[in-house]
Amino acid sequence: MNLSAEEIRVLGCLLEKQRTTPDLYPLTLNALRLACNQSTNRDPVVGYDDGVIRDALHRLERRGFTRLASGRGSRAPKYRHLLADALPMGDSEQALICVLMLRGTQTPGELKQRAERMHPFAGLEEVQDTLRALIERGLVACLDRRPGQKEERYAQLLEDRADDGALARRHPPHDVASDGDAEPASSAPQGEGAPAAGESAPSLHERVARLEREMADLRAGRDGSTQALSSDAISVMSE
Repeated sequence: MNLSAEEIRVLGCLLEKQRTTPDLYPLTLNALRLACNQSTNRDPVVGYDDGVIRDALHRLERRGFTRLASGRGSRAPKYRHLLADALPMGDSEQALICVLMLRGTQTPGELKQRAERMHPFAGLEEVQDTLRALIERGLVACLDRRPGQKEERYAQLLEDRADDGALARRHPPHDVASDGDAEPASSAPQGEGAPAAGESAPSLHERVARLEREMADLRAGRDGSTQALSSDAISVMSE
C-alpha cells in the first residue's frame, strides 16, 4: 500500500474507534488528533497537529481509504474510514491489522491480548490462522527472529518502510547452497592487484590514494625514468 506513518496512524485510529467506541464514530478532527496522540496503546507515541492529520486525511481520501462523513446539523466535519471497501476483511482480520498499525510489530500473544476489545479470539490458534490469512493476502509479514527472541513477531505491510530487511519472512529463505543453478565462484587467477588468500580487497579510497601517489611520482621524476602504473591503478582509472 505504501502508506506513510501518518496515514497509518490516522487510518488505524479510525478503525479502532469504530470498533471500540461506535457511539463517537465518525470522528471529528479534534477527536482524531487526540486518538493519534494517545500516550497509551500507541507505538511510537506521536504529537501530530491538525495540519499533519488533515494532510494525511486528504491523501487517504484520494486513495479511497477515508471520506468526509458529516451529516446535516453537524457542528464539525467528521471522518470515517473505507477500509472495509478498499480491503475487505473479517472482524478478526480487522482487529489484528488495526493493532499492528497502532502498536508496531508484535507476537501472537501480544496481538491476542491487545485486540481483545475489538475481537475476542478463542485462542492463539485462531490468531495464527488469521495471521496466515493476512500473510497470504500480502498485508502482514512474519519477521525473522532476532537474537534473544523466543517468539515470532509480525508486522503490517500497508506502510512504506525504508528498511525492508526486517521483513525477510515474507517468503521462505532462499537456500543458495542447494540451488543447482547457482553461479559457481570465480576461479580466475589472481592478478597483481588481487588480494591474496585471507586478505581483503583494497577499498576504492585506498586504490585512488595509490594512484595519486604514483601520479605525483611521475610528475616529480623521482627515478628519472617512465614509471609504469600498477594494474590496480589502471583498474581505478578504467572505472
